[in-house]
Amino acid sequence: MCWSATADLAVGSGIAVVGVACLAQVRRARDLPLAALPLLLGIHQVIEAEVWHSGGGTGPATTAWAVIALPLLALWVPCGVLLAAPRPVRRRLLLPVAAGFATAAVLALCIADRPVSAEVRGHTVGYVVDLPFPALIVAGYLLATVGSLLLTADPLLRLFGAVVGAGALICFLLWKLEYVSTWCAFAAVSAVLMVGWVRRGPGRTARAAGIRTP
Repeated sequence: MCWSATADLAVGSGIAVVGVACLAQVRRARDLPLAALPLLLGIHQVIEAEVWHSGGGTGPATTAWAVIALPLLALWVPCGVLLAAPRPVRRRLLLPVAAGFATAAVLALCIADRPVSAEVRGHTVGYVVDLPFPALIVAGYLLATVGSLLLTADPLLRLFGAVVGAGALICFLLWKLEYVSTWCAFAAVSAVLMVGWVRRGPGRTARAAGIRTP
């Protein structure tokens, strides 16, 4: 499909509804952050619809979009995975969590200190943030988000991580200048996999594998 204000609004609203359904089915309080991920990503797409309507620029919608896409998700995903993981798995998730804290701190400082601009480019939106050592920051971001999902013991979360990781590569190859926007849209659509994770009960796989869950 082509990205547009209408597409972002429709897809974002639908995914937000999925997120609400996920939250309604959560069985453990520590699963709430991950279960809320579709809702957060859905709201994120709705915000981008406003970026489209405003024609890009450096307005509040652009800043709100960047805050969610960059520092918030870099911290939210690895911390959510850590909270939901069985105790024996948590040690190996400390590296992605540390990468998330460091990356989120740098990104938050950059957004606070330097304007974020958006430019509508055909059927995509390009976001520009002045980042120091961008390759290192991108590596830390991917370790925090995709890496944490791939390192967990849960097969559905690993599948989500693999899909999002593949999406990152595809979006970079196809839309290098609009990479962040297109990948966030891809991740939002992929987040519907969280419905299966919540419905199945996150502890079931761990018990089947002989991992005790507190």
